[in-house]
Amino acid sequence: MLFRESAAAVAAECLSGSLFLRLAEQFVHMHGHKPSASEARSWERSIPALANALIEAGLDRVEVLLEYGLPLNSKRADAVLAGVDPTTGEPSYVVVELKQWSSAEPDDEDPALCRIDSHSRPLLHPVDQVRAYCEYLVSFNGALADHPHRINGAAYLHNATEFGVAGLFETEQNAYGQLFIGARRGEFITYLRTKLGQASGADAADQLLAGRVGPSRQLMAVAAQEVREREQFVLLDEQQVAYRTVLNAVRRAKRADRKEVVVITGGPGTGKSVIALSLLGELYRQGTTALHATGSQSFTTTMRKVAGARKREVQDLFKYFNSFMTAERNGLDVLICDEAHRMRETSANRYTPAGNRTGKAQVEELIDAARVPVFLLDEHQVVRPGEMGTVTEIRAAAASKGLDCHVVPLDSQFRCGGSDAYLNWTVRLLGLEAGGPVPWEPDDKMQLLVADSPEEMEEFLNDRRAQGFGARMSAGYCWKWTKKVPPGQALPADVVIGSWERPWNVFGERSVAGAPPAALWATDPAGFGQVGCVYTAQGFEYDWSGVLLGPDLLWRDDGWVTDRTASKDPAFKKSTSDADVDRLIRNTYKVLLTRGMVGTVLYSTDAATRAKLRQLVGPALKSKASL
Repeated sequence: MLFRESAAAVAAECLSGSLFLRLAEQFVHMHGHKPSASEARSWERSIPALANALIEAGLDRVEVLLEYGLPLNSKRADAVLAGVDPTTGEPSYVVVELKQWSSAEPDDEDPALCRIDSHSRPLLHPVDQVRAYCEYLVSFNGALADHPHRINGAAYLHNATEFGVAGLFETEQNAYGQLFIGARRGEFITYLRTKLGQASGADAADQLLAGRVGPSRQLMAVAAQEVREREQFVLLDEQQVAYRTVLNAVRRAKRADRKEVVVITGGPGTGKSVIALSLLGELYRQGTTALHATGSQSFTTTMRKVAGARKREVQDLFKYFNSFMTAERNGLDVLICDEAHRMRETSANRYTPAGNRTGKAQVEELIDAARVPVFLLDEHQVVRPGEMGTVTEIRAAAASKGLDCHVVPLDSQFRCGGSDAYLNWTVRLLGLEAGGPVPWEPDDKMQLLVADSPEEMEEFLNDRRAQGFGARMSAGYCWKWTKKVPPGQALPADVVIGSWERPWNVFGERSVAGAPPAALWATDPAGFGQVGCVYTAQGFEYDWSGVLLGPDLLWRDDGWVTDRTASKDPAFKKSTSDADVDRLIRNTYKVLLTRGMVGTVLYSTDAATRAKLRQLVGPALKSKASL
């Protein structure tokens, strides 16, 4: 949340012109960068329209929460109004989505999407947008979980005319989603009076802000019900656009006998896999032939185990990218390629029968396999030589076949507690974005700590586990990995730092001495006793993440130095260039640093690097042991 005050105070700040400077300053503090010109412009034009409506309605004591951050993700509602229900006296809340649009029309194919002149791509209908915000808050804020009737949603298009947006009123409206326009401003004022009384809304705002954040609906925990029964995830904004873009492409493919390619791209935690599962569940329930595929054994194995716990046919929905070498062309309606950044140049390996060695590119195989191939990817998560899933590669492959390719970018992220500031800090730290490392400024979404030793890190994480949090330790691939363990023996302690010794996670599909198989390391509580590597951590999340930076990434003078000789990763061959090794090592640590949902603890085996991390992050871990 960027700002909280009474409606009267907001109106006064708008009149003086100081509100927008305060919002911009707070935005920089919370997100690490300046707001875009369009965002600042929307504040200057939309917030006064809302404030004036509240004053005219006689609701000057209602609390206005501007740019209210939804829990556990980075999406923000334009405004949440907190007050007292004029009839019942209970706390009452109105989520308001403000639009400057003067005209807009429903998408020809899907009324849940709409089009405006300034955007080339369709946007989510504002009523559906605010409705999803309300549903999400009911799911994740304890103040509303048992009182879903206390929240309402309204989209206010304060510049819109009757003629300009008449088609938008065709969409279904309910308590969580109502549409109002500037041309009928009186209706919005009347609506506000029915939901909010003249009493102070301060206590109601306090209750909402103090509401316990519900447990994150992590991907693995609800996958079974998601696929078998009904939607378990609330998709917001561009997630809904991506989801509907695929479903609309499927309808067109069936109706017109045509192929289309859809690419959904976004960083860690933007909801790519949530969209993939939501799509799979919907298509599965419709009887549409669809499969889910990844290049990750851990991810696919976990999906099979959790989502297909009761039905074998559900397990069979989850495949690998190299499963389609001999697939019938267009044999599927939809192929959902999750973590498509892990695609390889070809599917063939040393075990591939000679008859299947066609030399065909893997991306072409996947496109050919379905009428609507869908690729979900993050180009900055490429961590092995030979991984080549990029938007450019997919576009080129689609163009070579004369196919339309739709690209939908995802911006909001749900990992790392929804902290944009933490993700920005991470990519700046690792030199994956220009500008160099910057000091960490704590926000209320993500905690970042530095340990003086691996023992201290492990003790801290164990304390968090005792409080009911999940936790894992992971490391760069800087220690040998014993992959064959004789029956009856414990895992060898391969990761050695001084007197501290711990094993890598199990290599293979069987548990060893109580330690879970590799594919379940991130989700089985017994995985805490081992150190995970990037290949077992990628694609998963846990509450607390401890990351051991090995000697392959060192801070020297004014920048990072990567030492390929310190890496024990067998994927790095002599033919792998120094530039590629440098990029892949940095990407590896980006993956490891973005697994935590609540907090991350860092430790480097190098004293100079620890000193740099301490300089950037702040006080020692032991002073924060009570967190």
